[in-house]
Amino acid sequence: MADAPKKSKISSSRKLGLKESFSLFIRLLAVAAQMLQEETEQKILEKEATLAQRVPPLNLSGLSLKELQDVCKDLHHMIDVVDEERYDIGLKVSKNDKEIENMKLKITEIQSKFKKPTLRRVKISAEAMLSVLLGTRCKEVFDFKANLKTVKKEEEKKEEVTDWRKNVEAMSGMEGRKKLFDASGN
Repeated sequence: MADAPKKSKISSSRKLGLKESFSLFIRLLAVAAQMLQEETEQKILEKEATLAQRVPPLNLSGLSLKELQDVCKDLHHMIDVVDEERYDIGLKVSKNDKEIENMKLKITEIQSKFKKPTLRRVKISAEAMLSVLLGTRCKEVFDFKANLKTVKKEEEKKEEVTDWRKNVEAMSGMEGRKKLFDASGN
């Protein structure tokens, strides 16, 4: 019995589903890798187009020594301008990163210190609430109950509660039966 293979705890349909999802995952990875490759190629093409636009191709053939020196000076000047721009942009980025980090620290500090106060129920009329919300500019008095629909309840006929001893004496004998007969006839 020890040599018998252990029975799998995963059903065959579950295994099939896992295999399908794994193959889908592999296909997604392949597509993502292809998209990444295309993106890097696109960036290289954009870089080459930008360089071709900013720096025209050099034609150095047939130039004298003085003209070559002028071209070199122009190139050095262009390099200096680009380095200054890169340095300024780098400083702005690092400054923004520091500000973002400081803001994150402040947020976590505020969140750790802030405790929600327990709210208590306050009874306030609608007029008082409006005067608080609108301030002194609200001098009108609103009657919110005026527009409500009124519902009239039918009053149930209530019998007078009298002394039960008098009631028993009045109903006893023939007179009481006559009163009951007269009351039901009307």
